[in-house]
Amino acid sequence: MDKQMFCFQCEQTAGCSGCTGKAGVCGKTADTAALQDELTGALIGLARACANNERKETTDRVVIEGLFTTVTNVAFDDDSIREMISKVNAEKNKIVPDCAVCASRCGNTDNYDMNRMWNANEDIRSLKSLILFGIRGMAAYAYHAMVLGYKDQEVNDFFYKALFVLAEDWGMEELLPVVMEVGKVNLSCMALLDKANTETFGNPTPVTVPLKVEKGPFIVVTGHDLYDLKLLLQQTEGKGINIYTHGEMLPAHAYPELKKYLHLKGNFGTAWQNQQKEFDNIPAPILYTTNCLMPPKASYKDRVFTTEMVSFPEVIHIDDEKDFTPVIEKALELGGYPEDTQFTGINGGTEVMTGFAHGTVLGVADKVIEAVKSGDIRHFFLVGGCDGVRKGRNYYTDFVKQTPDDTIILTLACGKYRFNDLDLGTIGGLPRIMDMGQCNDAYSAIKVAVALAEAFNCSVNELPLSMILSWYEQKAVCILLTLLHLGIKDIRLGPTLPAFISPNVLNYLAENYNIAPVATPEEDLKTILG
Repeated sequence: MDKQMFCFQCEQTAGCSGCTGKAGVCGKTADTAALQDELTGALIGLARACANNERKETTDRVVIEGLFTTVTNVAFDDDSIREMISKVNAEKNKIVPDCAVCASRCGNTDNYDMNRMWNANEDIRSLKSLILFGIRGMAAYAYHAMVLGYKDQEVNDFFYKALFVLAEDWGMEELLPVVMEVGKVNLSCMALLDKANTETFGNPTPVTVPLKVEKGPFIVVTGHDLYDLKLLLQQTEGKGINIYTHGEMLPAHAYPELKKYLHLKGNFGTAWQNQQKEFDNIPAPILYTTNCLMPPKASYKDRVFTTEMVSFPEVIHIDDEKDFTPVIEKALELGGYPEDTQFTGINGGTEVMTGFAHGTVLGVADKVIEAVKSGDIRHFFLVGGCDGVRKGRNYYTDFVKQTPDDTIILTLACGKYRFNDLDLGTIGGLPRIMDMGQCNDAYSAIKVAVALAEAFNCSVNELPLSMILSWYEQKAVCILLTLLHLGIKDIRLGPTLPAFISPNVLNYLAENYNIAPVATPEEDLKTILG
């Protein structure tokens, strides 16, 4: 491709076809994109080296970290990506030390040139993209579980298989089963992370979270890593600093081992794509624990801190020692707001609810089942996923607003910010909007759906349940593949269909799973409810 870069892995990609210029829509430069491709090629080389050679104790972690580094809006710092490439290459040399000095190279363990994949037949490129982007998303979940000391060998082994396949000259018939296997293994990965989170932090319970920031020093924590939040809460206890969640960190308020810290006060801001506006001149530091970092504006760049795989040039990175002293000192220096400051959600609400994970919902399953049988609940809608900047995402707000009073809205991930501050009332004592958590908490939605199907002695597809999903990056890809693995049909996806899905692959998904793009709220509600 005669282009400065090529990237089409996220929903906002230029022209709904691919970012090809000096920089992507996300803000990463062509040089950064090239390094991420180089890193991916190195990971493929490492996986191929492991095909007939024993992995080292550190290899799984290197693979997971490397894949996570290439997820959208994670790494913008070229030096940190180069360091990761060196780490991957060093790991490969430990496994096959003779390959680096071999005079008669076979090429079996060479790093892969990603241009081969980007320039392949569009259907092959499409299927390989589904595999690659799916395992990138899955690696993020595996990483969070690994940080808490939880691993699944099936999950770890599959990363090598999937990476190996990317360099093979396989056809559609050979690649399709691997695509579906991504969904199968990701279900295990989400179950692993759910176990890690609940055994470490307790089972989430419903909680109302204020959108008010109290006067005085505070820190905003964004991302998905609950462990980082816990460490920060521990290090700030008794120091007169309040902690506020942002974006995907909102569900943290529902975990008993986190909400016991009285200085975890509330939620600041909305979804990730609004951060440049919401963080403008904020009198507090922001700690980024995972992806969803946007290039910070000059008005707050000096108060941005990153940790784990997140990186951006010229901002302070908190290393593996997890000493948050620089963040704490910046909070005390900036001082926060002089008075309590009330913020609102996108629709003007002053509070939101979260904590309706599978343990909570299934705990009142008898009420839910009775409400369905009596006709009080006519239908469930799972409306959630990744938010983003592209026009048309007000669809999700309008859709929820127009749902009938006898329907329940299950939601998760940052897409909920489009409507989670709305008060839609209750049905039988149950709120009509139930926030099930982060994107990885799609596992909760799956568990609830399966349990309801068992209770009504029917399949999930026969339930009065419709999925209206928004997508942005690679974690949404692996979740979608998990839903397809489970045989779930009639999913509506928006605001646009993935650019990396070719017409033939799209036809396959439409014919076998009836996946369709969202239309208008009015049309979709009429189709679903009749």
